[in-house]
Amino acid sequence: MIDNHISICFFKKNGIILFFLLLAFISNGQSQKETLEIEKRKIEEEINYTNQLLKSATANKTNSLQELILINNNIKQRELLILNYTVELKNLERQISNNDKKILALESDLKQAKAEYALLINYVFKNRDSKDRLMYIFAADNFNQAFQRLKYLQYYSEYRKHQAIRIEQIKDSVLVTNQSINKQKQEKQSILRLQQNEIKVLQTEKTQQDTKINILAKQENQFREKIRQKRKEAEQLNRAINDIISEEIKTAAAKAKASGSENLSDIIALTHAELELTNTFVRNKGKLPWPSEHGIVSSTFGEHDHPVLKRIKIKNNGIDILTNVGENARAVFDGKVISVRTITNTNKAIIIRHGEFFTVYSNLIDVYVKPGDEVNTKQSLGVVYTNESESRTELHFEIWKGKILLNPQSWVVK
Repeated sequence: MIDNHISICFFKKNGIILFFLLLAFISNGQSQKETLEIEKRKIEEEINYTNQLLKSATANKTNSLQELILINNNIKQRELLILNYTVELKNLERQISNNDKKILALESDLKQAKAEYALLINYVFKNRDSKDRLMYIFAADNFNQAFQRLKYLQYYSEYRKHQAIRIEQIKDSVLVTNQSINKQKQEKQSILRLQQNEIKVLQTEKTQQDTKINILAKQENQFREKIRQKRKEAEQLNRAINDIISEEIKTAAAKAKASGSENLSDIIALTHAELELTNTFVRNKGKLPWPSEHGIVSSTFGEHDHPVLKRIKIKNNGIDILTNVGENARAVFDGKVISVRTITNTNKAIIIRHGEFFTVYSNLIDVYVKPGDEVNTKQSLGVVYTNESESRTELHFEIWKGKILLNPQSWVVK
């Protein structure tokens, strides 16, 4: 669990991917707009929550690194919000373009309908005398022909009425479409203003980011010592996890051998119930709840650049989540507690088994469970430790499949 920021390069890569994924939804009409609105609300909620944490961090004059992490997160979320507005604008531009084409088609139809109507009116004017129409009918050679001429005149009259109605309908459609275009143009201007405001705020945040980095760069020795300590804790936790998982594999293999089953090394032999739990866990990939009810990701999975020190790489076996003081860690899935370890005086770790999978919750000050306990999804496990000197409450979370590390953000709900 090493201090880190959400890499701006990481954001740019994934932000662009998100942008094109959102663009793919444009053809979905109303559902696209609803999708954008939902995404926008989520982003705004995270920005608001980050601002709350930032306010608390700013009050602590010694907590500049946490401020930088939170500013970085706000920059990432605000860039996503700006991309969201960009997609919404493109969607509106497409709708306006379609409506412009519709207007052209309607005006062409209207022109044709008016021309046809003019011919009808001209014909009616020339044959306006009812005697002429009667003479036309009575001049028929027989009754059949007379009847056909009568039907023809009736049809002509109805067609004239239909054309008059059609012209009015086209005019109404033109009016409605023009109103829709005007509304869309107004909405576009409104979104443009919102986007411009977000760009201004983003520029301010990037200035704050640069200022913080310059200040923190002067504390290089402190950060190097902190990185060393965090690496030591991470290695200790990693050894504990590997020992525990190895023991689980060994125990499962012994049981499998006793029952006459074959077992491969590093693969856990599962009972029917454990296999079902494993399969259910897999089916819930991308749907698991977060290990804390509130929070933002302060450090993502894998290797990253240090937020301040150049050319220094830090590795995270899971994700770190900044959250509220007094926040509880919670189980992301049903399972069995197989270990509660003390890493340091203020850092306890809980390991839960879910069939072939394991989840790890560390940096806990108090725990509510013990080895052997069966836990349910979202059950509270313990209190996340708060570093009083930094006003920093951060949970570390990992997911393993056997001895293979997995990216937790691929498993929890988006």
